[in-house]
Formats: sequence, C-alpha cells, structure tokens
Amino acid sequence: MPRAKKAETQGNEEGLPKWAEDEIKQSQFGKPEVTTRTGYILEIYEKDSRLDIQVYEPMPDGRVIVEGIALPKATKLNDLMKGFVYEFKISVYTATLSDKVVELLKTKFNLDMKAIYNFEIKELTMMDVESDMPAPSASSEESEDD
Repeated sequence: MPRAKKAETQGNEEGLPKWAEDEIKQSQFGKPEVTTRTGYILEIYEKDSRLDIQVYEPMPDGRVIVEGIALPKATKLNDLMKGFVYEFKISVYTATLSDKVVELLKTKFNLDMKAIYNFEIKELTMMDVESDMPAPSASSEESEDD
C-alpha cells in the first residue's frame, strides 16, 4: 500500500508533477563548456536554422544524436551537406537538477538524469576524409592485363 499513498501525494498525473515541471522550466544554465566532436548532419532545418546531427564520440550526457541543435546566425545553410563528416565545436550548457527531481525521474520514469543539457554549434568544418583513404587498388585489373 505504500505506492498508493505515494500516488495520492503526487496526484493522479500521467506526466511530471507541477512542482517538478516548474523546477525544470526555471533551471538556470551555467556558463558553456566548448567540446569538439566529429560526426555528420542527419537533417537540416532551414526555417529554424537548426540541425540534427550524429556524433562519433558521445556528448557529455551520453547521447550520440542531437536533435534541433542551434547554428550560428552567420552559417550559410546552402553550404551544408548531409552525410559528410564534420568537426563540430559545440557549446554545452548544463543545468543541474535537485536531488528531489532526480529521485522522481529515477523512481517514476526510470530515468537516470542529473542535469538538463542545451547544445549550440559554435563552429562546424567539413573534414576532408576521402584524402586520408588509400586509392582503390587496381592490382586485380593489372594482373589480368599482364
């Protein structure tokens, strides 16, 4: 019966209790840390000047796909290409959650989350990956001609 009492104190809400939602909305992000990751563009949202990207090295929160990441205003969207390898310099903003919210997320939603993250691209540079690859071997063709 302890669970029923716990449910009563939180109300019969499907989502977050109002107090937790308010705390999350009012979270204060600290100064950004800049991190560098390589990866590629999955989607370009021209109207919002945002991208979905996938990175090879996980972000500080463990994710490898970042959806709706903001771009610098000076970025020329027409120059960006999906599927090509880029080096991303990303500003990572972190807002730590209270122990009470962390415990709620863990027990009610099975989420192990201690902070909220916001990401913004500071710079992105297309990498010249193909020039690092060896040229295709023609040895099988050469041996047929010999």
